[in-house]
Amino acid sequence: MEVQQLLDEYIDVYIKSLKYLDTFVSEPAMEYNLSFEQYLILHDIAEKANVTLARIADKRGVTRSAISRQIKVLLNLDYIYQQRDEKDHRRQYLHLTPRGRQIEEIVTKKARTRFGSWVDIFGEDKAASLLDFIKQFSKVTKLENGGKSAEEDD
Repeated sequence: MEVQQLLDEYIDVYIKSLKYLDTFVSEPAMEYNLSFEQYLILHDIAEKANVTLARIADKRGVTRSAISRQIKVLLNLDYIYQQRDEKDHRRQYLHLTPRGRQIEEIVTKKARTRFGSWVDIFGEDKAASLLDFIKQFSKVTKLENGGKSAEEDD
């Protein structure tokens, strides 16, 4: 199959299905005025102690300002709060509010159920294979961007 034919088929598949993939994955969070990225921040805070803005940015491979914008929304929604480190007042730890913890648990359960339905339909082998391809694609894309993630180019 030639490159142009592959490109045409990719565009067709993208228009008909892939562009809806993000919505399918992020829909459980939307009910609570969250983007998928904001939900992921809530999830990180729920899973680990002493989470900082810098640690999240490093983990995601994006700028601190990108994470800061997401954190401002979470603060305004009263899903998180910040607490200064007693030893280093420049560092602030992020914590879930009781409402934030409740929302994170609800969205995590819904996301797990939705993803589980995909695995049930396609099987674990296909799901793992697709995930491997996406990881490889991400590595190549990052290399082509000079080591930066696509989010950093925005």
